[in-house]
Amino acid sequence: MSDILVIGGNRYFGKRLIALLRESGHRVTVLNRGSSGTPEGIERLVADRDDEAALESVLAGRSFDVVVDQVCYTPRQAEIARRVFGTRAARYVMTSTVEVYAYEDSATPVAEDVLDLASVTVDTGLAWEDPEFREEHYGEGKRQAEAVFAAAGSPFAWTSVRVAHVLGGEDDFTGRIDHYARRIRAGEPIAVPVVNRPATYVYVEEIAAFLAWAVEAEFTGPVNAHSHGLLSTADICAEIEKLTGGRTVFREVEVGQVSPFSFARSYGMDNSRATALGYSFRQCAEWLPRAVSETVGAMRFEATDLGVER
Repeated sequence: MSDILVIGGNRYFGKRLIALLRESGHRVTVLNRGSSGTPEGIERLVADRDDEAALESVLAGRSFDVVVDQVCYTPRQAEIARRVFGTRAARYVMTSTVEVYAYEDSATPVAEDVLDLASVTVDTGLAWEDPEFREEHYGEGKRQAEAVFAAAGSPFAWTSVRVAHVLGGEDDFTGRIDHYARRIRAGEPIAVPVVNRPATYVYVEEIAAFLAWAVEAEFTGPVNAHSHGLLSTADICAEIEKLTGGRTVFREVEVGQVSPFSFARSYGMDNSRATALGYSFRQCAEWLPRAVSETVGAMRFEATDLGVER
């Protein structure tokens, strides 16, 4: 049994991760700002992760075998974490993203080493505290945060799990599937690039399981996490059509905002490293119908519950 601290993890695959860790017999503590609760029987520490003094105070006298950081979005947060947990954690698992590869455009899936973290410029002086800026620079913030953790002299064994686009679950809060379902049901146009590239995805239950596996592993450095195979916008919309009875109408655009899960660039990930380390991923085609059904089904329930048609 390990003593594990999860920073964030209040929703979506974070909740599933906590449940899996508990089922495996680990002692789990959650650290968040106190804006949402934790499962029964889970210890909670309340602090703002951006407040270094508050973190030091709430963690006084505590140490952990593993820290799982679900909400590290900026290099400033990473620097604080390195200082605060340097003497308090043996292993640090950072949840990262496929968006660290957003500058890539590769006809073949990219491996972890295509991104040289040693060459990433870290700029803690940017407006990282501004939520709008942070959202607009999500991939860059994660990239710089990884670079901070990967810098020489790391105080703990560290890995970043680069998570693919996540699908599934009744509690999908992103609104992306909703975006498509509304338009397909109404036959409204869906904006996509003229050349629309497929991408890598992972089922919500699978990424939770992968993170739980990474907690117990010993490897270090970045690792790509996604199911086998690629999915296109058309693949996802075809499953939504089956559930809604609507019709997909794509509208190709040269410039401007496109629908989520539509990509003009190719930067699908290669999961060979995770596979070589011993993790067995499923094929996207195995879980896609269930994943879409879960989210669209939840949308239907909400519409009925509210007495409105969506």
